[in-house]
This record gives sequence, structure tokens and C-alpha cells, in this order.
Amino acid sequence: MGKAAVVRAFGEICAALAVLNAEVDAAGVEPFSAADPLAGVAAGCLDILAGAREVEAGFAGLKARAAVTYAESADVVAGPDVPVRAQEMAVAAEIGCVLALGPRAASSFLTASHAVVATLPLTLSALQAGVISWGHAVVMADETACLDAAGAAALEAHFLDPGAADPARGCPVGALPAHRFKAKARTWRERHHAESIEARHANGVAERRVEFRADQDGMAWLSAYLPADQALAGWNRLTATARGLQGPGEGRTLTQLRADTFADAILTDGTGASDTRASGSRGLTEGASGSSTGGAGAGGSPSERVGAVRDRVLSPVRAQVLVTVPVFSLLGLTDEPAVLDGYGPIPPSMARGLVANGAGSFYRVLVDPRDGAPLEIGRTSYRVTGPMRAWLRMRDGKCPFPGCSNNSLDNDADHILAWAKGGTTGISNLGQPCPKHHKLRHATGWKPTPATKNDPPGWTSPTGRHYQSEHQDWEPTHWPHGKRPDRKWHGSIDLVRHGASPWEDALARFLRAHA
Repeated sequence: MGKAAVVRAFGEICAALAVLNAEVDAAGVEPFSAADPLAGVAAGCLDILAGAREVEAGFAGLKARAAVTYAESADVVAGPDVPVRAQEMAVAAEIGCVLALGPRAASSFLTASHAVVATLPLTLSALQAGVISWGHAVVMADETACLDAAGAAALEAHFLDPGAADPARGCPVGALPAHRFKAKARTWRERHHAESIEARHANGVAERRVEFRADQDGMAWLSAYLPADQALAGWNRLTATARGLQGPGEGRTLTQLRADTFADAILTDGTGASDTRASGSRGLTEGASGSSTGGAGAGGSPSERVGAVRDRVLSPVRAQVLVTVPVFSLLGLTDEPAVLDGYGPIPPSMARGLVANGAGSFYRVLVDPRDGAPLEIGRTSYRVTGPMRAWLRMRDGKCPFPGCSNNSLDNDADHILAWAKGGTTGISNLGQPCPKHHKLRHATGWKPTPATKNDPPGWTSPTGRHYQSEHQDWEPTHWPHGKRPDRKWHGSIDLVRHGASPWEDALARFLRAHA
């Protein structure tokens, strides 16, 4: 066997690739569909893409195992006289040359491969089965890197073991783009990390900084590492300001307007004159937690609108932030993370600060302590109210279209079953697609599927394929130590005992009202 078997296997793979390429060119032995050849080729190409994705994942698993086995074998061959660091560099260099990777990329690939092969059995199995991609495996390796063995196993089980005590809901991990899986894995990790999020956040705040990185074509990146509430509020404000600048007389894209507004804020004093004190930055940081949702005035010339928006950027008006805080965490009885819309888990101290400082868009929403889900609200008229929009933001977390990360602050409220066709304005008949996917829904054959009060709609493509949406991973509320009720949940939810504390009494009344 040996090398001959490897050569023969890859020869068969190349032959199979030739067959698949012929099928893509509609030059196969038999057509996909004799009745409608063109539609048959289109459907067949989607099948080929799906199959290629599974095969690529299997190859990624093979590459990871081959890299780790090579590294282990090379270490033994090198002997104990070669310094460890030198041997690691030699192994990474060899793998980099074979895969045409640079030194840093080769080292990262080898590190991720070792983590997947040696410490993440569920991830390796899913990769070999074609259930997840290499990108998903790298995310799993990154998010478990600083967890102990038990924590890594729990994170793996949550996302990859359907029989786990608390399996992930909604769209399967492998059907999510890797960047969306990273967001979900980060959220779960933050909630279940053995070290308090407050302590980890304190370390992060100490490392806050601004970075400059040169790029091509006379361009560069200017980025800041900031507390999440400030960074997200700044981004939301830039988006709202940029949308206010859009109009018939404005030729710049939304992305360009964000960049120009950012530059104006840090480089000018609002009159167009350069200001080395960057007075505009003060407007983005002083009011990081409040509300500013309106655009610049619709009337006036483009230059007048620019001036109006610049005045708003430099003013202390607060940018909009939505934060959901578990009631016990808000009271300071637990350290359970809150959730910042568009970002994820944040320290409870940050959430309490947003509330105490009067965040204009903070909705005081109490969730059901049994499963962590919010409660249903509805309306019989066509108009979608502010609280209902807030509910949609909590339910969906973002645009529900598969793979989209658009922040829910920038999305539209849309009836799934049109009002004119008998649809109601209840949460279960509403979605919040971003402007791009809202247009896609009404201009093409893409259609949302039914939603529920806690689950966003999925989507059906023009070819009839159904894609499940990404769901929020609601979890039961953390109870204060020694405060969990000693009775089982009943329909009446009788929590009040003789001598109960005020917060227990208030919570019991709330739960009875929504039982």
C-alpha cells in the first residue's frame, strides 16, 4: 500500500472531479432533467455545491490529522537534542511549504489542527462527516483555547451533540457561516466561563487602545479597542447619522458616509476646520448609552444636511443602545451577564451603568426565569409600536436572513403574512429583515416562513430549498445563591412564603401575571 495507495486514491479523486466538471458544463452522460434541461442544470449545480462543501470539510479533517501526525513523527525523528522552539519552527516551515502558506499562517494552521485532533473529538467527527467546515473548526478551537477540559467539552456538546442537556436551537451550526457561529460560540463561552466576566472585562479595559495599520493604494486602517457599549454606540450613531445624510442629492454610499462622518468627527471642529484636539471624538464617547434614532432633517440642500448632521455628531446627544438585563443581575444579586444588542454578553456592571445613566432606549423587559425567554406582546392594528420593535430586536438579535449579521437597530419591521392578506400585527407574524433582505423578499422569490413569539422566521429560496434561521440561545435566569424557590413550578406559580423578601414578593406577582 503506502505511497502507491495514496497516488491511486488521489487519481480517483481527480477522475471524479473531471466527471463533476462535465456535469457543471451540462456535458454529462445523461441530463439532470430531460423535460427542462436548463432548470435541471441549475438544480444539479446546487447539489454539486452542497456535495463539494461536504468533501471539502472531509479534506480539511484529513489535512489536520496529516499535519498533526507529521508533526509528531518529525519530533520523534529529530530527537531530544533539537531545541523545542526550533523544532516547532522547522515543522511549521515544512507544512507551510507544502501548503503554500506563510510562516504565521502555517503556525496558526498547525495550532488549530492540534487543538481539533487532540482535544475536540466532536469537532473532528463533525468535520470528517462534512457537517461543519474548517472555518467552524477553527472557531471552536479559538473559543475553547482558554477553557479547561470540562468547559471545552461543554461548549462542544452544546453545539455539536443533539443529545446534550442544552443543545443549541434553530439553525444547525454547520449551516451557519463561520463568522455567525463565532458570535454564538462567544456568547455561550461568556455565559459559562469559569472566571467572572467582570474580572475579564477589567483586564480588557486596561488594554483599550487605538491602532493604525497601513494598507495598499494610499489607504490605512484606524481602529479602536474599546468597551463594547462605547464601540457599539459609536457604530450605531455613525449608521444613524449616515442614513440621515442620504437623499436625492447625495451620491455617496452608506459605507462611504459612515467613513466620512467618522473622519469629520475626529478631525474637525464641526466647521470643516482641522482640530488636533479631535473634539468630535468626545461626542462619540461621552454619551455612549442613550438614544438618538432620528436622521438629519429631510429638507434643505445637501450642504445644509451635512452641517446639521455634523452638529449632531459633535453634540452630547446619546447614541442608541438596547440592553437586556436579567432582573437578579440588575439588582446586583448575581453576576449573570447582560446582553447588549448587536454585540452579545457584557458585564452586569456595564449594564447597570447604562440603566443608571438613563439609556434612552433601555426597555425594562423581565424574562421568564424558567427558560430565559421574553413574554409575548401583540396588537390588532397595522402599526408596529416601539415596544413591539424592541421585542423583535430581542427575539431575533439581528436580521434573520441566513448568514446576515446586520444589527437589529438598522432593520425594518415587516409582516410575514401581509396585512392585506389577513396577517396580524402580532410578534408571531413579524420579522425584522435588514433593508437589503427586505428588498430581496419583495423583489425576488425568497420568502420568509412562519415565526413564533420566541423564534424568528426561516427562509425559502426560489428553488424551494428551506433554510432555518439562527435562533437566540435563551437560558434560564441565574438565581441568587440560596434564593431559588424550594417548590416546583406550578400553573399558579406560588412563590410567596411567610417572611418572603420584597424582591421575592415582587417576582412572584410578576410570574403569576404571566403564568
